[in-house]
Amino acid sequence: MSRSDFFEGAIRALPVIISAGPFAILFGAVAVANGQTVAEATLMSATVFAGASQLVGIELFGQAVPMWVIVLSILAVNFRHILYSAAITPFMDHFTGPQKALSFFLLTDPQFAETLSRGEAGRAVTFSWYFGFGAMIYMPWVILTSVGGLVGSIMGDPASWGIDILLPLYFMGLVLSFRRRDNYLAIVVVSAAVSILAQHLVGSPWHISIGALAGIALAALLPPPRREQKEAAP
Repeated sequence: MSRSDFFEGAIRALPVIISAGPFAILFGAVAVANGQTVAEATLMSATVFAGASQLVGIELFGQAVPMWVIVLSILAVNFRHILYSAAITPFMDHFTGPQKALSFFLLTDPQFAETLSRGEAGRAVTFSWYFGFGAMIYMPWVILTSVGGLVGSIMGDPASWGIDILLPLYFMGLVLSFRRRDNYLAIVVVSAAVSILAQHLVGSPWHISIGALAGIALAALLPPPRREQKEAAP
């Protein structure tokens, strides 16, 4: 494992954990408030490692809803990861089987965006770099979940501190990083509009997957990127 690649990935991930850290604390506080022990909340973060799904699951566990509803709700939130893994697999073909398994466990929204951006720029996506990036998010997430379980109630509502806006801002930055792509604006507008409409008509968390599928459908219907058209020309 290349130490330089590992540290390059870890440093690149620092802004992510700064943005996501408050939500790990929030999850720990919410989990304990819903009846879990600090150890159970920490174990959930360590084994599930999916912030939005953890919050959805912890809210549903305490309600009288069938287990299949909980499973489908979490699947709806994480459906995008199927698309993520398909998109970045070409840059990870040289990984071993165990490396791929660990890599997909560590897959998050920023991990996907950074991996895709690095691969498309022609830079090697090494396992050392990927693992460094993922570990820098994973370890603090688990640790801060414990912190949230212990002292989260003291913090209160994250909105009152203004930190609830950090993660949405980071995700907006990820979306904007793809703004130079063909058909970018049309796909983003349609995906966002359909997601908002679905939230009102169908409800959360299904609106996430419905909006994503709408964007994918539009991308498939629109003309191919100019680069591909040029390569296809005789």
